[in-house]
Amino acid sequence: MNRTQTTKEWLLTHLRQYPQAQLGDVLKALHQSAFGCEHLLTDLPQSVARIQEEFDRASPVSEAPVQPLDGAFCRIDLSVLQHGLHAQTLGKLFFLSAQPQENAVRDLEEKLTVLIQLCRDRFLPFDADAAKTEIAKWKAAAYPARRHSAAFHAAYKPAYRVIKKEFADLLPLFLHIDKNVRDKRMILVVEGGSASGKSTCADLLNAVYGCTVLHMDDFFLQPHQRTPERFAEPGGNVDRERFLSEVLLPLSKNEPIKYRRFDCRTQTVLPATTVFPTPLTVVEGTYCMHPLLSPFYDFSVFMEIDSETQKQRILKRNGETWAQRFFNEWIPMEQVYFEKMNVKERCDLLLSTH
Repeated sequence: MNRTQTTKEWLLTHLRQYPQAQLGDVLKALHQSAFGCEHLLTDLPQSVARIQEEFDRASPVSEAPVQPLDGAFCRIDLSVLQHGLHAQTLGKLFFLSAQPQENAVRDLEEKLTVLIQLCRDRFLPFDADAAKTEIAKWKAAAYPARRHSAAFHAAYKPAYRVIKKEFADLLPLFLHIDKNVRDKRMILVVEGGSASGKSTCADLLNAVYGCTVLHMDDFFLQPHQRTPERFAEPGGNVDRERFLSEVLLPLSKNEPIKYRRFDCRTQTVLPATTVFPTPLTVVEGTYCMHPLLSPFYDFSVFMEIDSETQKQRILKRNGETWAQRFFNEWIPMEQVYFEKMNVKERCDLLLSTH
């Protein structure tokens, strides 16, 4: 489906969902679709305080807390705070989403062209000429952010924040963390195949929670360990024994971790690095749910990815030459490990990446 068709379908769906929406409400949604929340970039403590104040005042209730926009953003209803998400977490996600968007004006104008055509074709309940005049005035003012109409407020009582859709995809994980880390420390593992988004997820958790992140890629086999017998083992191509002794055993005792990263460039193990545990510690990487290691985790996530998306991501990230090693060597080994050790079935939460 091309971008024009996507916008058309979104507009029709949006008006079915919000039949009391006025033209200005639709323009606001399209502005959010193109610009996100960059115009609301402010300091984090103020953002968190406003979220908590608005939630306390409005007491929002929503059966669909995630409302997609036409693009890379979505609206998150503040009712998610009733389910255990912290205002601090939502504030961080909002703050991280508030970044300038390239080509936002062009993107918005493409969407507005679709809007006017739908009005002309009478698929939308707005006069096409009036809409065109309103949009021209808006453009002359450089497309400032808009407010919801009184009719929209009366009908729907909007209380939400705009964040990136990729962040909203992880909402079940944020909810679990916020419900549990307050009372105890947590070791959380992010498992999945190549290019499934494990590192991206771990980086986001670090940005939101300031947590310790540990990577299985730091535990590649050393040259002397790379035997046919080792590679024949499901999950045998990482140094799980060293990860257990240097990371998980001290971590389970809440002790500082002193571990040695494997350097792919020199094919050697580097001097020890000391890492201090935080309330949330994240382990990410394929093979981290090996049965030798999994008993040490409090919660596990499996990042699912379809084969075509995986292929395209690897080609873009690694280039044609290295990609062939993934396709012919490393991904087949991952699949054997996943299947033989029931990895996906043993994880607490499945998340799909898009």
